[in-house]
Amino acid sequence: MTQTQQRPLDILIDQARDARDTASQVLASERRSQQQVQTQLETLGQYRLEYAQRLQQAMFGGIDPATMQNYQAFLRSLDDALDRARKAVSEQQQRVSHSQQHWREQQQRLTSFDTLASRRNMQSMQLENRREMRRNDELASNTLLRQRDADTAGHGSIR
Repeated sequence: MTQTQQRPLDILIDQARDARDTASQVLASERRSQQQVQTQLETLGQYRLEYAQRLQQAMFGGIDPATMQNYQAFLRSLDDALDRARKAVSEQQQRVSHSQQHWREQQQRLTSFDTLASRRNMQSMQLENRREMRRNDELASNTLLRQRDADTAGHGSIR
């Protein structure tokens, strides 16, 4: 295989490697975002639990209706925030899944090009080995012919 045949394949491999590396970076970023959103959800859930416990304690100690309404309104707003956070977690999980699939596709593309390059290298090596064997066979044949000619010339002078 010539340099010009190898060059386009090398360019494709480099481009595929760059695309795979970019997909890896995007996937890592999406996973970090997923962890952040998940942590926010857990923190919000913990805060809601603590606030509900405060309401329970306040109710045991006696609470006026306005304060009770404030607690309940705040709990509703926390529940709404929890719903939004759960939705955000779900959406982020979908983005991570999409990024994982994209990374797999890019990795598969790179692997395909690498396989093609390996096959071409193997074919090139086999071709070179065949050429070398032919050269060796020709050298051996030429050596044998020279020896026969020398033997024939030597026997011709004995007679």
